[in-house]
Amino acid sequence: MENSMLTIGLAQIAPVWFDREKTLAKVCDSLVEASTAGCQLVAFGEALVPGYPFWLEYSGVTAFNSPFHKEFHAEYMHQAVCIERGDLNQVCEIARDKQLAVYLGIIERPLDRGGKSIYASLVYIDQRGQIGSVHRKLMPTYDERLTWAIGDGNGLRVHSLGDFTVGGLNCWENWMPLARTSLYAQGEDLHVAVWPGSRRNTDDLTRFIAKESRSFVVSVSGLMRKSDLPAGLPGIGTIIANSPEFIADGGSCIAGPDGEWVIEPLCGEEGLLVATIDHTRVREERQNFDPTGHYSRPDILTLNVDRRRQRTAIFED
Repeated sequence: MENSMLTIGLAQIAPVWFDREKTLAKVCDSLVEASTAGCQLVAFGEALVPGYPFWLEYSGVTAFNSPFHKEFHAEYMHQAVCIERGDLNQVCEIARDKQLAVYLGIIERPLDRGGKSIYASLVYIDQRGQIGSVHRKLMPTYDERLTWAIGDGNGLRVHSLGDFTVGGLNCWENWMPLARTSLYAQGEDLHVAVWPGSRRNTDDLTRFIAKESRSFVVSVSGLMRKSDLPAGLPGIGTIIANSPEFIADGGSCIAGPDGEWVIEPLCGEEGLLVATIDHTRVREERQNFDPTGHYSRPDILTLNVDRRRQRTAIFED
């Protein structure tokens, strides 16, 4: 049962904060490392390229129209990923050459919304190097709303990978029951949850989703240390002064469809975590519970999902 087995890699790395090109170079290095380790799927943390907006929490400034935040936001937008411009071309080429599927968290600056708003997006690249979906985070959490726009349902999609059906969500989206259900209903049995990095996020929810869905669940996080903060940004001294040694401590892990650990959370260091999983375990655990299959009541409870890409204007020429 060759297609029943899948080797997955969790690339827990720190971004080169506010530097798209250097962070993408680290991503490419991780892909080569994962290929050498025999991986078929590699996942990276939320907003990894060019980094999570940690300045919001550690600035101590929340005033409306704040020049401090405007300066940070302007540079953050400048360093964001524009897929239409070809910013992910090298990642796609390596995925194709190494026959790797990839889940990558980016800050996306899409042209279809005018090119001046940014989204926390989770990009799926298949083993042919083709972008299969771009999921823009449905609801930025708390202070993220000061810099990220609200996404849509277009990326709520799953993808075939051997016997597995893989899907993914960004950070606290994984707490949203209906977002999870939209993926379960499409046959998801390998769930990728991406995070900026903290064991407090991954420790309980990874195992809960695994038990709820009877699926393998991969939580992959970034890492961020005070020493990773660049010196050149305006106002960075305030962020450095207010930051702990570990701004994000990782916590990447994998749970099996019974909710038990395959790999326990790794904290405090960069690294590639590798595991080979067996689809047989999914089929075994679905015998007594399948949340959108035999243990559902669509005659009573149903979910409507709008997957149209939102646009402000539709032009007919």
